[in-house]
Amino acid sequence: VQLVESGGGLVQTGGSLRLTCAASGFTLGHYAIGWFRQAPGKEREGVACISGSCGSTYYADSAKGRFTISSDKAKNTVYLQMNSLKPEDTAVYYCAAAHHPSGLGYNPPTEFYPYWGQGTQVTVSS
Repeated sequence: VQLVESGGGLVQTGGSLRLTCAASGFTLGHYAIGWFRQAPGKEREGVACISGSCGSTYYADSAKGRFTISSDKAKNTVYLQMNSLKPEDTAVYYCAAAHHPSGLGYNPPTEFYPYWGQGTQVTVSS
C-alpha cells in the first residue's frame, strides 16, 4: 500500500488548491480514505473522508462548505478540493487509507488508518 500526496503550495487567503492522493497497491473500492492536516504545534486532525465502497463522505466542521473530497476509481486517486482558503488552513496535509469494504457512518480518527502518505504542505498567506 502506497499513498502519495501532491498539489500543496502557497496561496493567498480566499484562494483554492486541489490536493491529490495517488494510491497504489490496493483498490480504492475496498478502502476508506481520509484527509488529515497537522499545523505546527497542533495535533493531527481529520478534515474529510470518503468511503471507497459507496462514496459516502464526511467533513470536519472547519471544512464544511469549503472543501470537497472525491475519488476517481479508474485512476485510483482521491482529491481534496479546497476553496475559500484561510490562514488557519495552513498545515501539512496527509491522506490515509484503511481497508473498509463497507460504508462509513462517521469520520474516523487517525487510529483508524494504518496507511499514510508523506504529506504535502499548504500555506495560506493573509
